Parts: sequence; C-alpha cells; structure tokens
Amino acid sequence: MKKELLEFCWKQVNERTERLKKQSHELQESLGSETKSSAGDKHETGRAMVQLEQEKLGQQLQELNATRSILNKINVEKPSDKIRLGSLVKTSMADYFIAISAGSFKKEGNVVYCISANAPIARLLLGKEKGEHFVFNGKEQSILEVD
Repeated sequence: MKKELLEFCWKQVNERTERLKKQSHELQESLGSETKSSAGDKHETGRAMVQLEQEKLGQQLQELNATRSILNKINVEKPSDKIRLGSLVKTSMADYFIAISAGSFKKEGNVVYCISANAPIARLLLGKEKGEHFVFNGKEQSILEVD
C-alpha cells in the first residue's frame, strides 16, 4: 500500500509539473505575440504582466523541485516503529501517509490522506509509536498502526 501511496504522490507532482510547463510555454508564446504589437504603453503593460506570471510559475516550479526532493528521500521499504517521513499511520479517526500534501488516496473503500510532514497533524504524529495517544482539534485519538 505504501508503494501505491508514493506513486500517487509522484503522479500528483508530475501532473502539476506538466501543467506548469504548459502554462510557461503559453506565456512564452504570449510574450512573443506581445513583441509583435506596437501599442506603446499598452504593449509595455502586457509584457510586464506576462513577465510577472512567468516569475510566479518559476517560483511554483522551484517549490515542486523541493517537493520532488522530499519524495526522493522516502524509502517505503524501510520498516520503522516510530512515525517518520514515509510512514503510513492508522489512527482512530483517519489514515495518513506522511510525505507531501497530495490530497486523498482512495482504494477499495479506504481513504488515506497524503499529508506533508509540516502539516499540523503530522507534526503531532512524528516520532510517536503504535498505542500512543494525541489530541488534535480538541479530540483525543489513538495510533492504531504504524507501517
């Protein structure tokens, strides 16, 4: 199951990367067409807007690269009793895969939330073991399994 969860996270990152690359390509084309226009101030404003969008996309691509490096650190084969990056954690309320924020993974009626190690609940879980308890949003929960 952890292998499938890791693949799900990679798929999310790769799809987002492709979308951003497509947007970047479209912006490049837009910038090229702005160059052909010669409407003075309007032309300069259009170019500035396109360049701002390109900078935003560049930042998002940098964030995705950081996300990729986090995923590269995850070894789903390495067992651990303590919750760490790459752990699949079953609690009395929900199941979590500690990796990146990638939404919910659904399989055979089970839902596992893929969360970042920086997520508030992940910070509570890291380092804990099966059988321990914690309080999140005012509700006490138990750790039922750690894989």
